[in-house]
Amino acid sequence: MNVKRFTNFSITQATTNGFLIGALALGTVSLLLVLLGISPAAIGYALINGSLSSWLKFSHVLTIWTPLLLCGCGLLFTFRAGLWNIGIEGQVVLGAIGATFLLRQEYSTLPPWALISLAMFCSFVGGALWGAFAGVLKNRGGVNEIFGGLGLNFVAQGFILWLILGPWKRAGIASMSGTDLFTRELWMFTPHGWRVAPAALIIGFVVFLLTGLLLSATRFGLQIKAVGKNPLAAPLFGIRPDMTGLCAMAIGGGFAGLAGGLQVICVYHRLIPSISSGYGYLALLVVMLANYKILPVPFICLFFACLAAGSIQLPIVLQIDSSLSGVIQGACVLSALLVHGLRKRKKGAA
Repeated sequence: MNVKRFTNFSITQATTNGFLIGALALGTVSLLLVLLGISPAAIGYALINGSLSSWLKFSHVLTIWTPLLLCGCGLLFTFRAGLWNIGIEGQVVLGAIGATFLLRQEYSTLPPWALISLAMFCSFVGGALWGAFAGVLKNRGGVNEIFGGLGLNFVAQGFILWLILGPWKRAGIASMSGTDLFTRELWMFTPHGWRVAPAALIIGFVVFLLTGLLLSATRFGLQIKAVGKNPLAAPLFGIRPDMTGLCAMAIGGGFAGLAGGLQVICVYHRLIPSISSGYGYLALLVVMLANYKILPVPFICLFFACLAAGSIQLPIVLQIDSSLSGVIQGACVLSALLVHGLRKRKKGAA
């Protein structure tokens, strides 16, 4: 089979899989809604109206899409290395803390754009260190990355609460609403009528391209793939699985940290307890739905972001809880796992 035929076959198979996943998820959710006496058409209209009916609403979708894409790109490194980076939520939180730490310092001689750039760098470093910490626990302490990541998530959440209620509390009061707002010159520029900063979109786009380049066209990407496929055979080619996995965890954590930095600088303009907004866990579903491939990730992130933004309309228009969007997301992931599992089983039987 030549390259052209192989490429066409791969595209056709991916399209077929996508159609099957969509049809299965849509059918399952529609059947559930009908059984509950709810119109699927009304739900669909409310979701579309709440996310795509105006530029203002769509720009709100993009404020969700960008950090979700950053977390998804980070997870591609760890999944490719055979690691389950469940600690990505904590890495988002540490990135937000890193950005807040920098912006709270007094640097009167630096222009605002330089401070924002340094804050984004600190967010990357904070997330990367937290991700590397989970890698060290695995390599040196024998702690599985799933359990280590979950534990670090709780530590990160406790840390952010301590900062908000303690050293970084609002002037004269300790409030769960978060720290004091940063001055407006330390907000990332957002044009009038937008909810998303253009610079944030550029960061997401650049990280996506960088992820594709590193994983598909570099020696490091090949090493990650080798470790993920067979960590026992990798040393035969001079590859150290422990160091490669550690680097993957650090890069994944760094990208998640950038998501936390954007949450602080572009969305909330302060540090709040729920700064991650659950995007780390949601990104896990995105990458699984993408079957751990890079190209579908931004489109699935956009779909999930539309669901999250549009679900705000559900309690207002239909008196239905907005958590229905989570049911739809879960149905999509379960459908994808089922379709991919059946494909692998059929391929193995052949």
